[in-house]
Amino acid sequence: MTETEYPPISEQLDDLESAREEGRRKMDWAAQHMPILERVREEFVANQPFAGERIGMAMHVEAKTAMLVETLAEGGAEVAVTGCNPLSTHDDVSAALDTHENITSYAKRGVDDDEYYAAIEAVIAHEPTITVDDGMDLVAAIHEDYPELIDGIIGGAEETTTGVHRLRAMDDDGALEYPVFAVNDTPMKRLFDNVHGTGESSLASIAMTTNLSWAGKNVVVSGYGYCGKGVAKKAAGQNANVIVTEVEPRRALEAHMEGYEVMPMAEAAAVGDVFLTTTGNRDVIVEEHFEKMGDGVLLANAGHFDIEIDLEALDDLAVDRYEARDGVEAYELDDGRTLNVIAEGRLVNLAAPVSLGHPVEVMDQSFGIQAVCVREMLENGDEYDAGVYDVPDELDKEIAEIKLEAEGVDFDSLTETQREYMSAWDHGT
Repeated sequence: MTETEYPPISEQLDDLESAREEGRRKMDWAAQHMPILERVREEFVANQPFAGERIGMAMHVEAKTAMLVETLAEGGAEVAVTGCNPLSTHDDVSAALDTHENITSYAKRGVDDDEYYAAIEAVIAHEPTITVDDGMDLVAAIHEDYPELIDGIIGGAEETTTGVHRLRAMDDDGALEYPVFAVNDTPMKRLFDNVHGTGESSLASIAMTTNLSWAGKNVVVSGYGYCGKGVAKKAAGQNANVIVTEVEPRRALEAHMEGYEVMPMAEAAAVGDVFLTTTGNRDVIVEEHFEKMGDGVLLANAGHFDIEIDLEALDDLAVDRYEARDGVEAYELDDGRTLNVIAEGRLVNLAAPVSLGHPVEVMDQSFGIQAVCVREMLENGDEYDAGVYDVPDELDKEIAEIKLEAEGVDFDSLTETQREYMSAWDHGT
């Protein structure tokens, strides 16, 4: 086992019992609204599919994620978990998880870079046989620093857009040495978590942090992938004027055809009141854009890493910085304008002081997919060579059917005649 001195969360908190009680209260509330994980957990408890396995996780450790962690542990696994963002952990939830006999939680809010990676190394020290990632930092650390552990890893699952991008780049370079499911790309994740989850939670977090209205504001959404579509749709639903910036011509055209203004960021900078980046790429809003922005604008990021807004350049431009509100850093420029950055440019729906992440029902779907992907990797791992894999369609449908049943929604099935027709090629006019 790899040497580590980084302590679990239970050794880092002063009032541990209160934290555990509050964390469990949050988890119990989430559990009431997560019928998919409830059903999956019942199966896992009965069958113990993960007995003898060690699952390493780097996730946003809050109440919904905790239900996934417990579900895997109840299936027989030893689970070690840490955060995937320095500001997204709820310490009370982390402490509640750490009480489970099969779970060790190292996640803590507000860690610096050294502590963040020390916690990841602490997870790796458990020598996981399965990895579950959100952003790919765990996979990257294993490959870069602990390649001797790779032979013992059956496979993994990756939760988010940024992580899948990184994995595919790693795979293209021939550097990915075990199989990983691209959970982000499956319909039951991207059509709901990315669209409705990111859209609703980002706007709610900004509204609660600032106490400002969306109505009548020019909201600049950078990137029109699934996350950007969700933000644009939800902002328009709250009577904002939505402007989209894009680099991909078909997505720009799609935004245009859906009724949004589309323009380059260089133009949008001059007219936006709120800027929200959703691209997963770096340097989306930079110095030339700051120079054009109006007094009092809000700058926020809904991408996984804090690289979309160039805060170093903004800091260089500023003559003063101060905390305007909890979670809002004001940058005063030499001409008197003030630009306001929310949650340090980190993932706003999880890093803002009052943020709670995606709605519970949405994460129930995403984590249901994660859970059955771990099951699939252990049941059929021999079928997967190193690389990035789509989630098997039957698993995606399994989770959809559980959700529909829980919602009391019935739906049609193909008749035999229809099934035959759809599988044949010789039907003409």
